[in-house]
Amino acid sequence: MIGNSQNQESTVDTLFDGRVIIKQSRMGYRFSIDAVLLAASIHPKRKDTIVDLGTGCGIIPLILAYHHPEIRIFGVEVQKELAVLAQENIAANGMEDQIKIFQLDMKKLSINMLPKAADLVVSNPPYRKAHSGRINPNQQRARARHEISITLADLIRTARKILRKSGRFVMVYPIDRLADVVATLRSGNLEPKFIRNIHSYRNTEAKLVLVEAVKDGRPGLKAAPPLYIYEPDDTYTEETQDMFQSL
Repeated sequence: MIGNSQNQESTVDTLFDGRVIIKQSRMGYRFSIDAVLLAASIHPKRKDTIVDLGTGCGIIPLILAYHHPEIRIFGVEVQKELAVLAQENIAANGMEDQIKIFQLDMKKLSINMLPKAADLVVSNPPYRKAHSGRINPNQQRARARHEISITLADLIRTARKILRKSGRFVMVYPIDRLADVVATLRSGNLEPKFIRNIHSYRNTEAKLVLVEAVKDGRPGLKAAPPLYIYEPDDTYTEETQDMFQSL
């Protein structure tokens, strides 16, 4: 479903039967199915302005741009090496008119840097608190997984700052931190409106959750049926195949 070729320092992966090319560091941070699930769950409107906070190699903007050619996307990445990769990927796919990368700390992102307030902000952010668990010795992977450069509160403050009124914020996060997410969203006047638990298999506990919130929205939370990724034989479930049938 995902094509791949490698050299000593990087891999070149392809999506959508080779129509999207994604170069990644072989040893550094690499995108996971979390980002693909998030991108597949986002349904922007025509001509929306979208911001991806912590874009990495640009995987989410690339998928969204491929499916929605009339949207405008801005990716924000603090790590220079990853921002350069994202820019290379955009150029390789001829998407320079649709996607722009900011190489900066997202806390410094200003609404004045965008053509207008964002309609939609998305993020697949670092999951783990800075002092929890083993820190990966690879700097790219460590900063992508642990809250070293950005905290959950920083992320949500940034999303609120750049969103228009009633704009949406969508993220994927470990379900064991769902209470933190809801509390932090509400403290930032981003009202949680939708959640969906993600399970690897039907007989396993959910590990991840998709959360959607609305800036200055009214209370009222809906929970979608769970998303199961794999069948017992490790093939994708029918729903997952439908979501990613072109991968």
